[in-house]
Amino acid sequence: MISKELRRRFLKFFEKRGHSVIPSTSLIPEMDPTVLFTTAGMHPLVPYLMGQPHPQGRRLVNCQKCFRTDDIEEIGDTFHLTFFEMLGNWSLGDYYKREIIEWAMEFLIDPHEGLGLDKEKLSVTVYEGDNQIPPDEEAANIWEEMGIPRERIHFLTREDNWWGPVGDSGPCGPDTEIFFDVGLNSCSPECRPGCGCGKYIEIWNLVFMGYNQTTERLYPPLKQKNVDTGMGLERALQVINGFPSVYETDLLSPIMEKVKRIARIREPSSEQILILRILVDQARSAIMALADDKGLVPSNVEHGYVIRRLLRVAIRKGLQLGINESFLGELLPTVLAILGDTYPELHRNQERITAEIAKEEKRFRSALRRGLRVCEKILKEKGELTGKDAFMLFQSHGFPLEMTAQIAKEHGQQVDASEFRKEFERHRQISREASQGRFQSGLADHSEEVIRLHTATHLLHQALRLFVGQEVMQKGSNITSERTRLDVQLDRKLTEEELRQVEEWVNEIIQRNLPIRSETMSPEKALEIGAIGLFGEKYGDQITVYSVGDVSREICTGPHVERTGVLGTFRITKQKRIGANTLRVRGVLE
Repeated sequence: MISKELRRRFLKFFEKRGHSVIPSTSLIPEMDPTVLFTTAGMHPLVPYLMGQPHPQGRRLVNCQKCFRTDDIEEIGDTFHLTFFEMLGNWSLGDYYKREIIEWAMEFLIDPHEGLGLDKEKLSVTVYEGDNQIPPDEEAANIWEEMGIPRERIHFLTREDNWWGPVGDSGPCGPDTEIFFDVGLNSCSPECRPGCGCGKYIEIWNLVFMGYNQTTERLYPPLKQKNVDTGMGLERALQVINGFPSVYETDLLSPIMEKVKRIARIREPSSEQILILRILVDQARSAIMALADDKGLVPSNVEHGYVIRRLLRVAIRKGLQLGINESFLGELLPTVLAILGDTYPELHRNQERITAEIAKEEKRFRSALRRGLRVCEKILKEKGELTGKDAFMLFQSHGFPLEMTAQIAKEHGQQVDASEFRKEFERHRQISREASQGRFQSGLADHSEEVIRLHTATHLLHQALRLFVGQEVMQKGSNITSERTRLDVQLDRKLTEEELRQVEEWVNEIIQRNLPIRSETMSPEKALEIGAIGLFGEKYGDQITVYSVGDVSREICTGPHVERTGVLGTFRITKQKRIGANTLRVRGVLE
């Protein structure tokens, strides 16, 4: 089965069962500072999981672009990926455990509408419970009714079978995970689903989102019980087709073949296969991040740092395969051929992706040349390359440890890798301590401060369009309980007069105590009434438009305050250019 067919079957299966198909959202969460990227299909739906009505109804299904960097050490194995697609369906206070487990079994084993898997190779895990939440005997019993015997139903801990929340607080609950036995030998007598040896591949996670975690780690029941499921597209294709890894699927194998041709490798060794996998994952992930309509570029901070790191790892892996010239741009047409129909932003932003990859390759290869000169200087002055030297080269010049080690070897020496790792961990600890508290809250927790700043962000956006120009469009935002940060499309800073006008207008609207209302309508109707749509997103048949009196209309998921008068006083605290065509504006409410 190929990816397009699996996407089609999944969406059609749930559409037949009353679900509305909703589009994939951006890889960058619009109003949630708790994470840099959209890590799961449920991430954009948090307001609706908390009880806000969704314009498309209470049953939803989609294929969502996702991006995770927490599994970075696992990249190169048979199934972990940085960028991946997540098939998911949701019940927002509608059906619950029995319905979704029955549908899941039907989809998994039906050869015509579903995956056609062998039921005898399926195992499941459920939550074993703790002193706060009881064991999920209900889910276990339903699975048994569906034909999964007790010996293939495993009760596991919170670490394994509890989902959420996205940040410090929010919707969460026990889950049941479905695994397929791919036929490998058991790793030990204790081998079981979730042990990580590769015998059992997780293909679907059904989350029973019935609780709301507070910052005090209390778990009151949610106003509505939700279902949130996630099936990794690449992983499911691996299982269905009996492939040894996700890299044999039609989503990744053409990119693997392209790199092999560039590197002139016909039959890669096991070591080269690992290098190829890492290169392909990092390059594809960087391309998908660059393709996002929010206009990300490689940089030394936040999203841009992640993209830069991905591209530089891909370049380094290319060097290990003997690719000494710029080559990443040659992979873009292959990625376009695979994903361009599903994600048209790849076509829309093709020129920018190509330009940014070319600039980053040139920049990094220059850094490598500088690193070589520094290596030579250290050897000339000290006669050796220590682990601390290796870390300095890595930190200051992006010079890979393996290249430093190779140079040392050529001089009959050996770099102390443990000393390098010690320096690396020390630096990472310092960085972690410096950034703690950076993402203390977000829209996901619906705190009053964040909701007030969310509304103020809409007013700031409208004011910029009024006093600077209608071409000023939002490219991204980040809100904490202390401040808002808005990125807009603008190639300069605001003048003092523009700053004064924007602040005065926002505060005038606040003082007028205008009402804020939401309406559900079609995208066509929203455009007709002058609502602003952001980021070139694809929308469903029905969307929500928030209006502030008669001065502002934007397509938004909310939530907002009821009247502007509760906002207080708005003040712009900082403005900064962060790219050739992006201005970042920070503001607070006092």
